[in-house]
Amino acid sequence: MITFLCLVLCVTRVLSSSTQLAAVFPQDPALRIGSSLTATCVVSAELGLHASTLYWTLNGKRLPSGSCSVLSPTALSVTLPRLNGSRQQSGDNLVCHGSGGHVLAGSCLYVGMPPEKPVNLTCWSRNTKDLTCKWAPGGQGETYIRTKYTLKYKLRWYGREKECEDYNTGQPYTCYIPRDLALFTPYEIWVEASNQLGAATSDVIILDILDVVTTDPPANVHVSRVGELEDQLSVRWGTPPALKDFLFQAKYQIRYRLEDSTDWKVMKDVGNQTSCRLAGLRSGTVYFVQVRCNPVGIYGSRNAGIWSDWSSPTAASTPHSERLQSGSCDPKSGEQNSTLRRELKQFFGWVRKHAFGCNSMSIKLYDQWRVWLQKSHKTRNQVDSTRR
Repeated sequence: MITFLCLVLCVTRVLSSSTQLAAVFPQDPALRIGSSLTATCVVSAELGLHASTLYWTLNGKRLPSGSCSVLSPTALSVTLPRLNGSRQQSGDNLVCHGSGGHVLAGSCLYVGMPPEKPVNLTCWSRNTKDLTCKWAPGGQGETYIRTKYTLKYKLRWYGREKECEDYNTGQPYTCYIPRDLALFTPYEIWVEASNQLGAATSDVIILDILDVVTTDPPANVHVSRVGELEDQLSVRWGTPPALKDFLFQAKYQIRYRLEDSTDWKVMKDVGNQTSCRLAGLRSGTVYFVQVRCNPVGIYGSRNAGIWSDWSSPTAASTPHSERLQSGSCDPKSGEQNSTLRRELKQFFGWVRKHAFGCNSMSIKLYDQWRVWLQKSHKTRNQVDSTRR
């Protein structure tokens, strides 16, 4: 109904401008929320209509006669107190009708608030090839009338001001600059917001493309077993291919979870190596593993860098415990070594907790302990089988 009225209204305006048979004043006003408005519909005497026979509608709803006043035989006014924000960003339709209901003239009301200063402007570059920036509206954000946001940028010491053109409709308040970016030179970047009631400009941020680089996730992530160690998995991955020609030192993180869990455990101290050992896992269990990269110090940049997305999950399972597979139910097996084994478990329990990081040297001791236990278990089983 509102769309239909807008079409009729546009046609009526054209006719009114050429024949001057009817008009509404003021035409398309912009008003702050809470304002009051008095509008007047003036008709030509040629129409043979008396103002007392006219009426008003707002967005298709007839306004009460008590809000209207006959100013003259050809002029009818209406007063709208304490206006609320426009129901649609294209404006609310205030229309003057003849006694038969036909449209004589109309006006669009833009009722809202001026924009506030945009905030939280941040930018990042994928592989130094482009730049994406996002921001948030200032204050409550909602202005009730169409507000235009324009991302602008320029080289800090020279160059002309440019406007970003590729605004992502799926992600509001985001703009993408795909090409023609300079390296080793800082940019000034800001956002301007404007509507019929005013304008506001964000703080200017200054950045070098090399300081805000992120990259694609690490490629070729492989997860495999570590021999027969039932509580460990080995993870290997490749350097992000898009950055192989750049001088940088990457940092990596790994996260993993059980197959039937949504809780990820993150290893934050992987460093710049491209392989790692996950220890302290459950035996006979499927794990999903992901890796991400932070390209630090590209061409000598001192900034912290930006983490990439996580790689696609890679699944692998730990071996089943031999103690469970052996089916031995003899509680007397190995009692002579129970004290020693208990003391070793206590010690290596501490080692196990400190073998979490990929750089920990204690993981070697932990490996030796696990191998020793497995060999000891196999030896006992062989001796027990010969005695039977």
